Amino acid sequence: MDIALIRTFVEVAATGSFVNASERLFVTQSAISLRVQRLEDSLGKQLFIRSKAGAELTPAGREFERYALSFIKIWEEARQQIGVPEGYTKSLTVGAQYSLWPRLGFRWIDEMQEAMPTLNIRAELGMPDRITRFLVEGMVQIGLLYNPQLRPGLTARKVLDEDLVLAASFEVGLDDIAEHYVFVDWGPEFVHAHSLELPNLTNPGLTLSLGAMAAEYVVRRRAAAYLPARYIKRYLDEGRLHLVPDAPTFPYPIWSIWRDDLDEDIRATAEATLVAIQSQIDDEQSAVIAELADISEGETVEVLGNVELPASNK
Repeated sequence: MDIALIRTFVEVAATGSFVNASERLFVTQSAISLRVQRLEDSLGKQLFIRSKAGAELTPAGREFERYALSFIKIWEEARQQIGVPEGYTKSLTVGAQYSLWPRLGFRWIDEMQEAMPTLNIRAELGMPDRITRFLVEGMVQIGLLYNPQLRPGLTARKVLDEDLVLAASFEVGLDDIAEHYVFVDWGPEFVHAHSLELPNLTNPGLTLSLGAMAAEYVVRRRAAAYLPARYIKRYLDEGRLHLVPDAPTFPYPIWSIWRDDLDEDIRATAEATLVAIQSQIDDEQSAVIAELADISEGETVEVLGNVELPASNK
């Protein structure tokens, strides 16, 4: 059976829409319809009930879904195992959003390779929807995401809270930053807390939905933005970025998503090395928060959308 037909079925079932499936698979809606029709013809059963609201699985479709996911998983396992280079015994694919590769994902790969030298590792980049689809289909076995989307067969674990801090490419106070401020869209919770507690910064001339990549923009201009402490610590140490005194921080959770059927030896290695990386990042973030506390008034660092917390608790 054509694997493309199976993948198309899984995507339509996951999104509940031929239109959404076509956008995610980068093919036309008519191609999606044709693939589903071919699959239904092969099985002799209608798999979806089409309507203006979308596409809903029929009883036969729900029954077929678990076989489809198993089929894709077996295909991916076979493809990856056959593709394992000589000298390696096992394979792992890790997917993550762009912001989570520098100073987190790359470090994790280093630790895993050192702990398990015969493990072949592949890295994938993508937004949450793409990484989640790859996880469901078995193309990716572990994901690092800010906004996890749980599906059957997947388990989410919180890695840590990413401390978002206000940093500028020049030394400046919170009251004088408005004309240089770049708004980085870190999601609905951040936007809400930001609008309530920093109303003077809610009308910026520029908004970036680029995550940590925004740091590369800020560091080369007379600008300021909320950026991950983990990501920008090297810029702070080099004096290329400066923390803004008295600016509140924002905790932004990072999650690891694991396939439940992940090889146990690989799982044990991945879990142990991730804990080690987590400890390193906690120490680095604590150092940044301590520095912010030192240059701010009082003995606490305010948290957007939360009560004030002692810097030592960060």
